[in-house]
Amino acid sequence: MRSLKSLCIGGLLTILVNASWAQSYPSQPIKLIQPFAPGAASEVALRIVAERLSIALKTTVLIENRPGAGSTLGADSVAKAAPDGYTLAASYNSSISPGPLMYSKIPYDPIKDFQHIALIGVYPQYLIVRTDHPAKTIQDFLSTVRAKPGTVNYASAGVGTSGFLVAELLKQTLSLQMTHIPYKGPAQAITDLLGGRLDMVLTASATELVKAGKVRVLAVTSEKRVPLYPDIPTLEELAPGVQAVSWVGISAPAQTPKAITTRLEKEILAVLNTPEMQARLSEPALGLFPLTLGSDKFLEFIHKEMRTWSPVIKAGNIRVD
Repeated sequence: MRSLKSLCIGGLLTILVNASWAQSYPSQPIKLIQPFAPGAASEVALRIVAERLSIALKTTVLIENRPGAGSTLGADSVAKAAPDGYTLAASYNSSISPGPLMYSKIPYDPIKDFQHIALIGVYPQYLIVRTDHPAKTIQDFLSTVRAKPGTVNYASAGVGTSGFLVAELLKQTLSLQMTHIPYKGPAQAITDLLGGRLDMVLTASATELVKAGKVRVLAVTSEKRVPLYPDIPTLEELAPGVQAVSWVGISAPAQTPKAITTRLEKEILAVLNTPEMQARLSEPALGLFPLTLGSDKFLEFIHKEMRTWSPVIKAGNIRVD
């Protein structure tokens, strides 16, 4: 009887604490930790979402850049932050999945140390070459790779990024030999591509270059063709299973009260699902494809990413530390 009574009291206290959190939250500004330096493509989308979320929550949602260690530094700071709903993470594939799978040791658990609240959207990668490149199609490019194994080079924004991983998957699937040249970001890689020092670049930032007539898109890494380039094939069409996207979502420390994460999920989804916001986030200049998922579906998405990339990472013996 005492045990049952204790359970009842404990359950009642939990309900009362959650109710208290729900009524008082938020009472101060919220920090959204962006684990990259200012200027990342995703930051524009995050600022748009933060602005609308500030209105919905009647408080200020501030973007705080905390770059380092391939985005894991910022993620770790949120994993260890007070679980009070006032420090959230802009979570990415590089910090949650598959990024952590490529480290021999990482200071947080990407599943156990977070409550993943909502997915905002995905960024497909574009396989681009100079407009004067002899390859007019992706088939032409692959024929060149097969004819000159190991001599064709390509760049990504770094080992472990989506561009690098999809190229690795393509190489494994089609038994290709290409030389990877890692960069710390897309800007210098594109400069070297235009300067003739690279054969191909995988990047999420292609729209303005295409408009300027400087590059040609040969393929896109998303599951389906993108509306912006309806005539450009996906790598999936050439080699089933070869696809990869970068993604961005919002997560909280693991022990954040349920009342707070439920409130955040509700408000974030309400902000994301308006026609105005969908149109804004879909603007070509952002490069984002809105994919709104709540906490349960978001967690399923993360687990699927882990299942997809774990064997690829093992087969390629890919390490970033």
